[in-house]
Amino acid sequence: MDKLTLIATSTFGLEAVVKRELIAMGFEDLKTSEGKVEFQASPEEIPTPNLWLRCADRVLLKLGEFPATTFDELFEQTKALSWEDWITPDGKFTVNGKSIKSTLGSISACQSIVKKAVVEKLKAVYHREWFEETGAEFTVQVALLKDVATLTIDTSGPGLNRRGYRTQAGAAALKETLASALVQLSFWEKDRLLIDPMCGSGTILIEAAMLGKNIAPGQNRSFASEEWPGIPSKAWRVARLKAYESVDKNSNLQLFGYDIDPVSVDAARINARKAGVGNDILFEQKDMHNLWIDKQYGILISNPPYGIKVGEFKEMNAIYISLNKTFKKKTGWSVYILTADKKFPAYFKRAQPDRVRKLFNGQIEVNYYQYYGERPKEEAGSSDSL
Repeated sequence: MDKLTLIATSTFGLEAVVKRELIAMGFEDLKTSEGKVEFQASPEEIPTPNLWLRCADRVLLKLGEFPATTFDELFEQTKALSWEDWITPDGKFTVNGKSIKSTLGSISACQSIVKKAVVEKLKAVYHREWFEETGAEFTVQVALLKDVATLTIDTSGPGLNRRGYRTQAGAAALKETLASALVQLSFWEKDRLLIDPMCGSGTILIEAAMLGKNIAPGQNRSFASEEWPGIPSKAWRVARLKAYESVDKNSNLQLFGYDIDPVSVDAARINARKAGVGNDILFEQKDMHNLWIDKQYGILISNPPYGIKVGEFKEMNAIYISLNKTFKKKTGWSVYILTADKKFPAYFKRAQPDRVRKLFNGQIEVNYYQYYGERPKEEAGSSDSL
């Protein structure tokens, strides 16, 4: 089979991170647009991005793309696609849909049309009138944007943020994909000190540990396309074996997480053990206001409460004041704060943010405030540009 077009989807603002991850895996001819990165791959290569992408939401197999302003156009052009290359006679498939700024605005109607078109194509190819749908699962997606329909099949199944380690989570826990992005958008490297003084269930530090030890984020979960005959089962075995062999067992990480809530600290420890990094992070119950920093250099990455789902303004102000008090003169520390509170820079007075990135935590628009610290003397000649 010729090269396929895959789409790695992501939340807004993380496209460049996903692109860098794919380049590091060796993929080429990447095309980036809002919320997605397209790239070419063979069927045997589908396991790799599923196992290794840390910041993408899903990996979709692109079947076709075409203009569609009428239901007839949508039906006929969907039917013309080669669904039989992937969906087996006993395949169970569902159709999801979305429509943005398009003439065909009824999502349910578009889903029904696509479902009917795919069934009609499979009837013609397999010469049968009835499908039992007892085999592998296929989730078809029809996405309409400005009257252009993109038809895909989801190779991932549950979103890629479902690493399988987080059975314990707080009220407003970060998605694992966003937590990993926060680390990758920082100056943290595996030989540098990293703390999260409001760690909650530990997601930021766990993702950092997995990154530092080169643990594939998907190695302990399954994927929808593992059951597809179109992908050789050997490809999954080889990719998983490579992932296990790639783990750096000799990393000596300096990761510290603190939280005022003992239940959150216990949850963080449980999650870290399930992720295989339980011995790489020190979690302790500690109030942010009692934080004492005696190191000249380090990295702080945190997602404090910001008064939308958890936390009150009085509590937030006290946290900001403590952060400022502790790190105002710690010029060797890089400080990264994710918050929806746009007043944060008024409280952290060491300097104006060196960079502010607009991101999304679920449906909440947030800013990632980045304050760059001085590099340790032995690293002073290295570049701090990201």
